[in-house]
Amino acid sequence: MSDQNFAIIMAGGKGERFWPQSTSKHPKQVLSLVGGKPLLQIAVDRLDGILPVENIYVITSADLVGPTQDAAPEIPKENIIGEPVGRDTAAAVALGAAIVNARAPKGAFAVLTADHIIGDLDQFQNTLATSFEIARSRDVLITIGVTPTFPATGYGYIETDGCDTEKNGLSFFSTGRFVEKPDEQTAVDYIESGVFYWNSGMFIWSVIAISEALTRYQPQLGALIDAMSAVVGHDSFQSTLKTEYDKLEKISIDYAVMEKADNILMVQGTFSWDDVGAWPALANHFDHDEHDNVLIGQCETIDATGNIVVSKGHLTAIIGVDDLVVVQAEGATLVCHKSRAQDVKQMVQALRKNPDYQNLV
Repeated sequence: MSDQNFAIIMAGGKGERFWPQSTSKHPKQVLSLVGGKPLLQIAVDRLDGILPVENIYVITSADLVGPTQDAAPEIPKENIIGEPVGRDTAAAVALGAAIVNARAPKGAFAVLTADHIIGDLDQFQNTLATSFEIARSRDVLITIGVTPTFPATGYGYIETDGCDTEKNGLSFFSTGRFVEKPDEQTAVDYIESGVFYWNSGMFIWSVIAISEALTRYQPQLGALIDAMSAVVGHDSFQSTLKTEYDKLEKISIDYAVMEKADNILMVQGTFSWDDVGAWPALANHFDHDEHDNVLIGQCETIDATGNIVVSKGHLTAIIGVDDLVVVQAEGATLVCHKSRAQDVKQMVQALRKNPDYQNLV
């Protein structure tokens, strides 16, 4: 366990596709959707043994600092950073680089998210620990690519271009390109090629390497690192953060750096991984009844097949329906076909326009 290694967990998402249980004041990363704990707590637990807790930081939105602290109480309060406004993942990475730079200018940090479900803990930790070793010894930006198990259209992909390094049973590949979410046939082609991996959105790099990359490709974010490094631990941190964030445009770390840099390595993630993006994803993590229903909480069915029902503290009964998502929450109930689950986000956006529903979204 090195005091020069850190983790930045990004936890600022709204989780709109998990409405009505996930709301702007209580988003999915603080919900106990899987595993009996908040997703954020599970993400923190995953780092036990390879990072001291004081080296784990959570970046969330300013209005979610309280719920975030409640969801992961062992994280020091000063390590939970509230962004004054959302500026996408590149800004969060630059802020993380500034925080780590103030403590360990020659250190390295992993960028993780609060809403992934990961199995094979030993292999995941080996992947992180080995990547830290390489990141601190070479001028590289490391991303984790997950071996695809089906032609997913909801994930981005990374194309590899030959093996660069083998270490601790892991393969590190040079990368060809990052591609956006494909259509189904393109995803099939990617899988058949054998050189594409799911883009997990997890990264490991040294402070020096990512700072140089951000300064080169996004000078505003390089300036953010300089400005925030100087005020970490000072009373002026939040006011400076607001001033600097107001200058920024929204941009993801993929667009900002990963699609441009020429010093990227992809480590092959051989652990199980799920970016839990919408209600149907729960079917991968709960038992099914004899009619392929996933029933969480108080649920009864007659002649119903392939449904996902979430009803905690409230009885929900379904009769003669197939392939639905039914979710009960305080004050709201969702019913939709599983094939339309991605459209829950659209519903939330519509509800936000109605003042009568502000307390429900």
